[in-house]
Amino acid sequence: QVQLVESGGGLVQPGGSLRLSCAASGSIFSINPMGWYRQAPGKERELVASINSSGRPNYADSVKGRFTISRENAKNTVYLQMNEPKPEDTAVYYCYLQALVRYWGQGTQVTVSS
Repeated sequence: QVQLVESGGGLVQPGGSLRLSCAASGSIFSINPMGWYRQAPGKERELVASINSSGRPNYADSVKGRFTISRENAKNTVYLQMNEPKPEDTAVYYCYLQALVRYWGQGTQVTVSS
């Protein structure tokens, strides 16, 4: 069993920045792929960014150049640095860890003002 605890969400203005954190604990014996999804009101969940066990990132086109995903393996933690956020980035952000099954964080609200 793996638990993921997210933090760092909140209200941010366009032109500001925000960093989300996701710390994993429990039965973790490997460096696993991790990443972030988001779900906005009235929209389906979408993959924002992922990072593999070697630290190689991938991004949705909508956030490329603005968001940065990173990880600290010794802390089993993945981050999402959100620079130049836009109102359309407003969503609940969920982190995940991929093992034999996919484990999910509880979600953290990010609101970008107009």
